[in-house]
Amino acid sequence: MNGPLIYELFNFFIDLTKEKHLAHVFVATSDSLFIEQVYSKAMLSGRSRHILVDDFDYTTTMDFLDEYGFGYEEKELAWEYCGGKPVYLVELINTRITDESMEEKVHKMFAVRKSQIRMVINELHLVGDELEYKGKKIEIVEERVIDALNSFSNIESKSYEMLSIEEIYLVKRNILFVDAVRGVLKPQSKLDLLAVREVMEIA
Repeated sequence: MNGPLIYELFNFFIDLTKEKHLAHVFVATSDSLFIEQVYSKAMLSGRSRHILVDDFDYTTTMDFLDEYGFGYEEKELAWEYCGGKPVYLVELINTRITDESMEEKVHKMFAVRKSQIRMVINELHLVGDELEYKGKKIEIVEERVIDALNSFSNIESKSYEMLSIEEIYLVKRNILFVDAVRGVLKPQSKLDLLAVREVMEIA
């Protein structure tokens, strides 16, 4: 991420909205680290609002799946593994088109996510990795990454004051998610949470 360029861009937005009153600016991103960085900028204090487009809650998820004819057990299975993450729910809805078993699809998604997370750990173990952060290249320590993942063995989310390098690394690998507004760190989805817990049990 080009820090100076982002700084200039948001100064331009402030000029458009607060100085010249010419427009409102909406910025959408799925990069939670970017939001965390923007949210912490003093120049935006009192000049911006952050809207989190989050997963569905339980009731909304049930109602959403009702629209596609899912039965009670199917809906509960979907919630157990996918929570209210819309992109995963759409994958389950697509089983209605492909005539695939929803239960098989859920377990396939879970197996794939476990494999992906396990690959991240294995790569760290075999060849290591580094993270470029604020212009510096920092070596990622495997044991600290495992500790960061293990911290979710009994909790679904946790508050933070400052993210560790390992947590930032896991966010960049799309395993963890930063809610900068509430200062909360959590797995990207319920599927990720379950996959992390199972991978850590056998790591």
